[in-house]
Amino acid sequence: MPAHGRPTRDELAAAADRTLPTLLAPGLRVLFCGINPGLYSAWTGHHFARPGNRFWPALHRSGFTPRQLAPAEQEELLALGLGLTNVVERASATAAELSAEELHAGGRRLVDDVVTHEPQWLAVLGVTAYRTAFDRPRATYGEQPERLGRTRVWVLPNPSGLNAHVTPPQLAAAFGELRLAVEG
Repeated sequence: MPAHGRPTRDELAAAADRTLPTLLAPGLRVLFCGINPGLYSAWTGHHFARPGNRFWPALHRSGFTPRQLAPAEQEELLALGLGLTNVVERASATAAELSAEELHAGGRRLVDDVVTHEPQWLAVLGVTAYRTAFDRPRATYGEQPERLGRTRVWVLPNPSGLNAHVTPPQLAAAFGELRLAVEG
């Protein structure tokens, strides 16, 4: 973690194309999959780290975690049977900077990771990225009919603060529907 609280513009620019470590182990209940790291997350070295990102609050409010974890506590997810990865590994200012080929390639890599580690569920955070990465142009939110090996797939709204048309309560409810499916 950087020594000071807020990155400078130059520090954020320098974080472009960095990657974050995947939090993955065999037999997870859910592997949460973002689109790609933002620059703030790449700068901190932690997933969903930008202030205003709603991943950590939604994870807690939906009942996946007993308390709201901070991004720096991401390693605690493994003990809860949860993991973190991204479709595209490189950081960018916005997901709009990613090419369709990058998303397709990330989807292929993700399939390999999922088949190898066999989480019960893969939860992709962003329907547009899911549609492109997995060539499923008509996919909607919720459980998908396809499986990746033995892993079931669920699509959730992107928790980025830029996705303002999905409110925090709606996001927590969507995460809660997945939690019920996982526990059901």
